[in-house]
Amino acid sequence: MSLRVSGVAHRYGNGPIVLVDVDLEVEADDTLAIVGPSGSGKTTLLSIMGGLLQPTEGEVVLDGFVVGREELPSGSLSWIFQTINLLGRRTALDNVALGLLALGYSVDEARERARTMLETVGLRGLEDRPAMTLSGGEAQRVGVARALVGRPRYVLTDEPTGQLDRSTSLLVADALFTARPAGTAIVVASHDPLLADRCRRRYELVDGRLRALS
Repeated sequence: MSLRVSGVAHRYGNGPIVLVDVDLEVEADDTLAIVGPSGSGKTTLLSIMGGLLQPTEGEVVLDGFVVGREELPSGSLSWIFQTINLLGRRTALDNVALGLLALGYSVDEARERARTMLETVGLRGLEDRPAMTLSGGEAQRVGVARALVGRPRYVLTDEPTGQLDRSTSLLVADALFTARPAGTAIVVASHDPLLADRCRRRYELVDGRLRALS
C-alpha cells in the first residue's frame, strides 16, 4: 500500500509546463520532503497528490484508489496548510476534536484524543482557549494536532512554517515529527531546511522535474 505518483505532468491553461513526467512513491511511515524555490511547482505537485487538482497527464493512486476519480477511504489523508483555517470562536480542543466526530468517534472519545494530541504538540493548558486568541505558532500546532489526531495514513503539508520565525518554526517542526503516529507518512513541501532535514528522503523540483537529493 502506498501513495504513488505516475507520469504526472501539469500546465495551467496555455501556460508553460509546471511539472514534467513526475514519478514518486510514498510508503507507510515514510517522511519525505519536496524542496525548491517559490514557483517551482511544489504546491502544484502536492495539490495533485491530494486530489485538489487534476493533472494534465498521469495519475496518483492512494492505496489502490485513483485520487480525484474515486472516493478515498475516510480519514486516509489529511492536510496541513501554510495558513491554518481554524474556527476562530471555537476552542483549540474543539478545532481538533471536530474532525474525529466526522469520523464517527463519540464526543467523549473525540475530546479525550484531542486533548492528548494537543498535549503532545506542546499546547497543554491552551485547550480551552478560543482559536482567535492563539499566536501564529500556537495556531499552526493546533493545525498539526488536527491533521494527526485521526491517525491518517498520509499527511500532506504545504509550507507549514512559511509565515513563522525560526524559533517558532522549530516548535512546529518538533510537533509535527514528535506527534506523528506510527505508520503515518508525511510529505512536506517546503523551502525550510528545519523541516526538510527531518525527513528520511528529500527531493528537489528543478524545471518541473523531480530529482532525488543525497
